[in-house]
Amino acid sequence: MNSFDGSGSPRHDQVAGGGDSRYPWSRFASWLECVCVVTFDLELGQAIELVYPPDVKLTEKEKTSICYLSFPDSYSGCLGDTQFSFRLRQSVGRRASRFRDDAYNRDAPVTLQREVSHFFGYVYFRQVKDVSVKRGYFQKSLVLVSRLPYTHLFHSLLQIIAPEFFEKLEPCLEAVCNEIDQWPSPVPGLTLNLPVMGVVLQVRIPSKSDKPGGSPVKQAAKENLLPAPTLLPTIHELDLFKCFQSALIHLQMLWELMLLGEPVVVMALSPTISSETVLALVSSISPLKFCCDFRPYFTIHDSEFREYTTRTQAPPNVVLGVTNPFFIKTFQSWPHIVRLGEIRMAGDLPKQVKVKKLSKLKTLDTKPGIYTAYKTFLHKDKILIKRLLKGIQRKRPSEVQSAILRRHLLELTQSFIIPLERYMAGLMPLQRSVTPWKTPPQIRPFSQDEFMSTLDHTGPQLTSVLKGDWIGLYRKFFRSPNFDGWYRQRHKEMTQKLESLHLEVICDADLLGWTKDKSEVEIVDLILKLREKLIKARRQQLQCLHS
Repeated sequence: MNSFDGSGSPRHDQVAGGGDSRYPWSRFASWLECVCVVTFDLELGQAIELVYPPDVKLTEKEKTSICYLSFPDSYSGCLGDTQFSFRLRQSVGRRASRFRDDAYNRDAPVTLQREVSHFFGYVYFRQVKDVSVKRGYFQKSLVLVSRLPYTHLFHSLLQIIAPEFFEKLEPCLEAVCNEIDQWPSPVPGLTLNLPVMGVVLQVRIPSKSDKPGGSPVKQAAKENLLPAPTLLPTIHELDLFKCFQSALIHLQMLWELMLLGEPVVVMALSPTISSETVLALVSSISPLKFCCDFRPYFTIHDSEFREYTTRTQAPPNVVLGVTNPFFIKTFQSWPHIVRLGEIRMAGDLPKQVKVKKLSKLKTLDTKPGIYTAYKTFLHKDKILIKRLLKGIQRKRPSEVQSAILRRHLLELTQSFIIPLERYMAGLMPLQRSVTPWKTPPQIRPFSQDEFMSTLDHTGPQLTSVLKGDWIGLYRKFFRSPNFDGWYRQRHKEMTQKLESLHLEVICDADLLGWTKDKSEVEIVDLILKLREKLIKARRQQLQCLHS
C-alpha cells in the first residue's frame, strides 16, 4: 500500500467505531495517528528520526511539514523545554477517510470533532547545551500527531512522557505507545482512566448533549485505583486569560474578527505564545465551530506558504500564528495583524496593546499592537474589562479569570446564535405533515430578510446587554465561511431528523392494511423504497425510537 492510498495503514480502517482490539494499534489509533521524534541533523537539518507505531505511513510532504513545524525557528531563541501546537493539511489521498460517519463525531461537540483533512501536532521541544554534539546543543522534539483537538490532554501527556523519553529514548517510547494502545477509546460523555508511566490521568470526554459552560469535571469516586488518578478538569480548554491579558480591552474586536472568519496573523515571540493565542482566538466563538483554516504555528517552509502569501488575490480566511519577523513584510497586505511582545506591567496591570494603522507596520522591530482598520459593530463590555482588571489587582487566580472570560464569550456567542437557531427550527416542516406513503416534506429555504424581520422581537437584545449594530454584524456573518458551515451542519441534522420521523411513522403504519387494495406493481415499488430507506438509515446511523 503506498502512502497516498486511503488512510495509509490497515490498522486505521477499524477505528471509526472506536477501535477494534483484534487489530494491532487500533485503540492507539482512536487517540493518536502516530508519535514522531524530530532531531537536528548537521547535513540534513531537521529530520524525522523515528515514527511510532512502525506501520504508520506518512507521505513525504507530511514528513517535511512535521519536521519544520516541530522546531521553533531561530528567532525564538528557545532554550530548555518548549511546548507548542501546530496544525497541518493532510496529503490529498487521505481525505476519503473512514471517519466520515464516525460515531465519535456524531456525539461530540462540533468544536471537538475529529479532523477529517488535517492533523494536529503537539510538540515538546528540548534544546540544551551539549559539548558532545558538534553544534554544541542537543535539539530534539517529541511530537504527538492526532486528529483530535485535545490540546490540554496531549500537552499534559507530553509533560509526563517527554522528560523520561529524552533520557531513555526509543524503548521508553515503545512502552508508552503500548500503554496508550490499552486505553479505552474516547467516547463522548464518558469519564475515562488513562494509565501512562505510573500515572493515571482521569478525563471526561465532552458530549454534544452537555450544557455549554457546565460545571468542571469532578473526581469519579467509583474505583479504588492505585495510584490515585490525576484529574484533568478539561481535555481541550486553554488559559484564556493568559492568552488575552495584553488585549483585554480589545476582546470584542477579536471575537468579531473570529466570528466573521477574517484573515488574521498573530506575530509572537515564541511558538508557544503564537499557538496558544491562535487556539484561544478560534475557541472564543465556541460553541459555534470555527469553519475557516487556522495554523497555530506557521513557518516559511510550510507547503501552503506561497498560497497564503500571494499578493495577486485577497488574503484567504485563515488565522496564522508566526514568530519569524520576516512575515512583517510578507503580510503587509493582510487586513488584521496582532503583534504580541513581552508582557509589560503598567503598575500592577498588564500594559494593553493599542489599535494602530496598518501603514505603521513597516519595520522588523515593529512595536506590539493590533494593526487594523476594522471598526467593531458592537460596543465594548466595560463592566467585564473592569472586573478582569480588578481581578488582577486582587491577585485573582488565572483559572478564575479565564472562567470569567470563557463565560462572557460563551454568553456573547449564544446571544448571537440563539436567534439563528430559533429561526432555523421554524423552517422544519410540522410533524403531522410527515406521512408513511410519501417522501418527507422539504425544509423551507433560509431567507436572510425574513430572519432580519424576526430580530425586533427575538433578537440578541433579549439576552445581551451589549449595544451596537447587531443587524450589520449578522449581514456580514452571512457572507462568512462560519455561517456556511453552521447552516450546512444544522440543515444536515434537520434532514436526518426528518428521515428519522419518517421511519417512525412507517414503523407505526399498517402496511398490510395499505396493501389490500393495491396492485402488485405498487406493492413491489413500496418494498423497494422501504429497503432503500433502511439501507440509508443504517449508513447514516439514524436514531429512531423503534430501532
